[in-house]
Amino acid sequence: MGHHGDKAREALLDAAEELFAIHGVDAVSNRKIAEHVGTHNHSAVAYHFGNRDELIRALLERHLHSMQGRRNELLADLPEDAGLREVIACRILPWVEQLAAMPQPSWRAQFLYQVRSVPSAAKVLASSFETNDGFDELFLRMRDSLSNISQPILRARASVLGHLALGICAEFEAALQAGTQHGNWTSVGYFLIDAGAGMLAAPVTHSEDFLSPPTIPSLI
Repeated sequence: MGHHGDKAREALLDAAEELFAIHGVDAVSNRKIAEHVGTHNHSAVAYHFGNRDELIRALLERHLHSMQGRRNELLADLPEDAGLREVIACRILPWVEQLAAMPQPSWRAQFLYQVRSVPSAAKVLASSFETNDGFDELFLRMRDSLSNISQPILRARASVLGHLALGICAEFEAALQAGTQHGNWTSVGYFLIDAGAGMLAAPVTHSEDFLSPPTIPSLI
């Protein structure tokens, strides 16, 4: 029963991730998710996850630990004199490697792109990413490389980098499915590393008075 239950739970997660990616989170009912996996039990989502928030939480945390583990490995191997690009690579590569390893078609990046803009998922997002291993150390290493950039500016740019990377990966994932992609996930990753290094190190030409802490956590 336990093995069967695990398989049913994974099937529901697969269905929810795909449907949320295509239609948006608020447009997909629990019943539609159950029907997508071919079950007539329309309460399957409630049975396996309890409620909608827990379903979304399970999706958000589904691959989080493996990605954090990979990030911690890269951080542990990072030399003390590592440059900005090497530090940013510790943030970007675990995410891109995860997407590259997924069975095709994959919906992960597109799902995350959808869910980050849904007000109903805001609390789940915040609580799921309260302790994102490695991010604090990454920020400290970036700050060491960019001592001429104020902390508020650097934190805001790092947040922008996360959202930018997510959008580009969602577009590339969709292009893979459509057969219109150019390059591969490795080229996407190194494009983002180069672009991120340029953005984080860009000169500050105006006051940062408008800045406030990010209201949506970075998902990568």
